[in-house]
Amino acid sequence: MKRTHLPLNALRVFDAAARHLSFTRAADELAVTPAAVGQQIRALEDLLGVVLFRRTSKGLELTEEASAGLAALRTGFLHFEDAVQAMQAGQSSHVYTIAAPREFFAAWLASRLALFRSENPQVRYVLVDGEETDFTEANLDLAVRWTDGPGNLEGVPLGQAEWVMVGTGDWIGWPGDPVPDEGEGAAAEGEEGKPPIFVSDAGQAIAAALAGLGRARVPALLTAGLQHAAADSVVPITAPCRRGYWLVAPLPQWRQKKVKALVAALTAEA
Repeated sequence: MKRTHLPLNALRVFDAAARHLSFTRAADELAVTPAAVGQQIRALEDLLGVVLFRRTSKGLELTEEASAGLAALRTGFLHFEDAVQAMQAGQSSHVYTIAAPREFFAAWLASRLALFRSENPQVRYVLVDGEETDFTEANLDLAVRWTDGPGNLEGVPLGQAEWVMVGTGDWIGWPGDPVPDEGEGAAAEGEEGKPPIFVSDAGQAIAAALAGLGRARVPALLTAGLQHAAADSVVPITAPCRRGYWLVAPLPQWRQKKVKALVAALTAEA
C-alpha cells in the first residue's frame, strides 16, 4: 500500500472505536454519527481484507488482526502529533527572515524593527537584500517589495504611495523611475532621452542628489528620516506614485501568529 493512499480518516475512526469498543462512544468523540463510524470501519475492512471487530454478547471485541496492528497505529498517530507540533513551532518561533530593498531597510525599516525588538527582546532577525527573493528558497517570513500591489501574495501597503523630489539640476534616474515624465525635466535628459545620471536604486539616487549631482524623484517614505538640513532639499510632488512599498507573504506565512504580530507593529504608524 502506498503511503499517499493511507486511509488516515478511517484509521483515526478505527483507533477511537478500538479504544472505546463502542461505535456510539467513538462517534461522540469524533462528533459524527454511529452510522458514519460503522461506514468507515466497513470501508477500512474492505480495503485491508480483514475483519476488525467482532460482536459478542458482551459487546464489541477486537479481532486478532486488529489487535496486531493497533499498537503500531497508535505509535504512528503520536508521530503525526509530533510532526504537527514541529511544524507549528515555526509560528511561535522568534526568528524572522525578511527580504527588503537595501535603501528601504536603511531609511525606514531598520528603526521600526529595532523598536519591535526593544519591546520583544527575544526576537532575532535574518535580513536578506533584494525585492525578488524567492520565499521558498530563502525560507522567508516576510518581504518588502516596490510594486503596484501584492500580486498573488497577501500584503499591505506601507505608508502612502507618493513621490518627492530631492535636489536640483540634471535628472538622476534609477530602475524604479528611469525617465522623467513629460514636463518634469525633459530638458535635463541626456542622449536618446536617457537621464544623464543613472544609479542602481532609490537610495543611491537620494545620496547622489544630496551630494549635488542633480535631482531625483523617489518614494516619499525613503526621505522621512532625513536630517533637517537634508530635508530642506526635499520637495513634495502632488501626483501619486503608481507603485509603493508593500509588505507581502504567501498566505500560510501571513496567517502565522509571529508574522501577524510584526505586520501589526510595522503598519501601526506606516
